[in-house]
Amino acid sequence: MTLSPVFRSPAAVRLLREEGIWEGLSLSISGQADAVTVIRNDVRELVDERFLTEDHPPPAHGDTESDHALEFLQEYFFLILFRSLFESLGVSDERLRYYSELNFCVKGTITAADNLFDDQAKSLLPLRDETGPRFLSILQLMAFERLMRRAGDRAVSRGVITAEQRDFVARGLIDLMAEIGELEGSEEGGVEEIPPPDQMVRTVHRVRGGALFALSFVAPRILEEGATAAVLSRAEPSIARLGTAFQIVDDLTDFEFDLTRRSHNLLVSEIRHHGSGEERAALDRLWDGGSAPDSGMVEGVFRRSARVVLERAYDEARTSFRELGDLGFWIPPSLADEIVRAIVGMDGVARMETLSAGAGED
Repeated sequence: MTLSPVFRSPAAVRLLREEGIWEGLSLSISGQADAVTVIRNDVRELVDERFLTEDHPPPAHGDTESDHALEFLQEYFFLILFRSLFESLGVSDERLRYYSELNFCVKGTITAADNLFDDQAKSLLPLRDETGPRFLSILQLMAFERLMRRAGDRAVSRGVITAEQRDFVARGLIDLMAEIGELEGSEEGGVEEIPPPDQMVRTVHRVRGGALFALSFVAPRILEEGATAAVLSRAEPSIARLGTAFQIVDDLTDFEFDLTRRSHNLLVSEIRHHGSGEERAALDRLWDGGSAPDSGMVEGVFRRSARVVLERAYDEARTSFRELGDLGFWIPPSLADEIVRAIVGMDGVARMETLSAGAGED
């Protein structure tokens, strides 16, 4: 999944500061922080205190220097990006408030579901973690279902949406989450077939990454009208393309994990269908039950195919930012490549730096 923390390396932090991205996102950071605070306060009315722990408030408005503010931006970068895009395309403040609360609930739901697939225990709510990772994830799923409803009820009470619209939004989110989850579920026992790269991008990455990002557009697609609705309908495919780019990057950084559990991975597809003889032979040994892949194989044996995959991610992101720029979004398309390199967690930093530095040598 591609909603996890990003911009973790020193180079990525410099990009945020020196290119003005952090400053440009400052109002959206504050708005998203307010939404997170509201939802976290809600949970204390839903869950007994014995299942909760001390909460840590988001950063203060205007804080663009502290480590706490950086951690918040890294964790919620994509939600902040979505809010900034909505702001630039004319969405009202009241709707922005609702969308930010809703998207936090979506992120939390996706995180909890991902935990169950990957046997992890990350929580975006102040829930005690001594009760076991699976229980924590299940409790988080149950809580976010109610929190999403409370966010909708709050918007209804303020006159931002109608009760019928609230229910349409809930249905739209569930339908799209189910589409994404169906793909994840189909890989639980591993996959046997490795589709060609173009087919895999179309059937896997535009769902796992593209549809994941498109979840942020479910409510605006239902609620917005007129000129705002028209421009948002043009922006949605571009955001989905950006999600596709980031999912492709995930495939590079998660190659060993995906190969071990035999799930879809674009680098595996590129090697199988277009790789060199040496690459295909190495992949065949691993795919047929060989020893676990060495952590340096992507940068070594598979580096040619890995760079092809990375270039595909660049192309998706360049197109996305160019299209969004044409609509009036403020992040310059010239930063697309740097942003792609920056949207990895700590485990993928060294790999992305190595592949990027070597691009064009082969």
